[in-house]
Amino acid sequence: MPVFTVTGTVPSKSNCYKIITICGHGSLAKTTAMKNYEKSFFLQVPASLRSKNISSPIKMTVALYWESSRQDLDNSLKVVCDCLQKSGVIKNDNLIYEIHATKHKDTMNPRIEIGIEEAMQEDEIDETKVF
Repeated sequence: MPVFTVTGTVPSKSNCYKIITICGHGSLAKTTAMKNYEKSFFLQVPASLRSKNISSPIKMTVALYWESSRQDLDNSLKVVCDCLQKSGVIKNDNLIYEIHATKHKDTMNPRIEIGIEEAMQEDEIDETKVF
């Protein structure tokens, strides 16, 4: 399973957009902090994974390390999934069929550790199964 680390604090999806006006109409735009995080994420993805465009179902293991315990795990996961897609690691984040995520505190070294492995073949996944 490829495992890699991205240093820095993952921004929360709910705080990454601002309202702007375009031709008199309101619209959403990414904040500077979000744009900077996406650039940093891309640069830290190993070259062997960048633009790999994995197009089969995958499982992910994500360990998120923050300076404090206040951050929301689910909002940060969406950012991570979007960054994986934008970096070209995966073709589409709808290919993520399983995520195991843990939240940790590390005041000195905020980061995420990401592991990716192939999931079952798409035709083996029972989308009608309800838990």
